Order: sequence, then structure tokens, then C-alpha cells
Amino acid sequence: MKTLCVLALASLSPAVPAAAQQAPQQPPTVAQYVRSRYMGRQNEVVRSAEKMPEEFYGLRPGLQEEVRTFGQHLAHIARFNFLWCSQAKGEKNPNAVNLEQTLHTKAEFMKALKDSYTYCDGAYNALTDASSAEIVEITQESGRQVRLPRLGLLLLNLGHNDEVYGSIATTMRIKNIVPPASEPRPRP
Repeated sequence: MKTLCVLALASLSPAVPAAAQQAPQQPPTVAQYVRSRYMGRQNEVVRSAEKMPEEFYGLRPGLQEEVRTFGQHLAHIARFNFLWCSQAKGEKNPNAVNLEQTLHTKAEFMKALKDSYTYCDGAYNALTDASSAEIVEITQESGRQVRLPRLGLLLLNLGHNDEVYGSIATTMRIKNIVPPASEPRPRP
């Protein structure tokens, strides 16, 4: 029996190096990488909005009135998601309302945020390496016309989400709530 087990294991040994020698996995394309980063940040922002109790949606991480509240940070992300993703899609902005001034409850903020990400998903999902280089013309809030690559516009949106997430995380920390990006990760 012992000999049979040794023979069985010995016959498998050539398969192990062959499996280990399989072709390495291809790195993601630029479009795939950007899409992955966008989806990761979206998940963290939405989870932050869900974790924060409604009573703290009016919390400002500063004393000045011009500092956005937690809820206004979410509305700010939603507002610019709609703006920049509509421009990347070549569509009219489906929600040109200043959400920072019109939303009041956690449910309203959550709906606007999730709707904006659902809308933006289309722009990021359609992104390819070829379409990322296409030039889009946008009108900035100042009224100035700007031409830039589609990828540049979507990276602007992603970077904006990253920056505002930093403010969201700071506001959560003020109330001893761990932001999603800082939660312990499960070990593999």
C-alpha cells in the first residue's frame, strides 16, 4: 500500500511543474485598470454613505460654513459624476441640479449617489483603450470650452472621487467610524 501511494504521488509530480509553468496572466489594459479603480472607489464611497448614521450627515469637519457636510460631500460626488460622465458619453447631463443644496435626508443623498454611479457605470464600462484616446469637447462650469481625451475626463472624475473620499473618511474618523478603505482585509 505504501509503495502504491509513493507511485501515485510520483506520477503526479510532472504535472505540478507543468501547471506552474503556465503562461503568466496578462496585465490589465489601461481601460480595464481605470474601470477597476473606479469600481473600487465607488464601493468605498457607497459603503461610507451606508455606514454613517443619518444624524451625522450634517457634520462638518471644520467650523467654516463653506466646508461641506458629510452629506454634501456625497452630493458633490454625485453632481460631478453626472456632469463628467455625461460629457464622456457625449450626452446632456441628466441631473444638472446642484444636489449639495437640494438634498436633506440620508435616503435622498443615498439615492442621488447611487443613481450617479449607475449612470457613470455606462461611461466606464464602455471605455476601451481605443475609445479612451478619443477627444471629447466639454464645457467647464466657467463656460470655457476644453478638448481632452475621454480617458482624461474619466480620470478627472476618478481623481475627484478619490479626493472627496479623503474628506468623507476624515469626517467618519471624527465620529470614530472606520472608513471602508481602512477596514481590516480578510487574509487569503
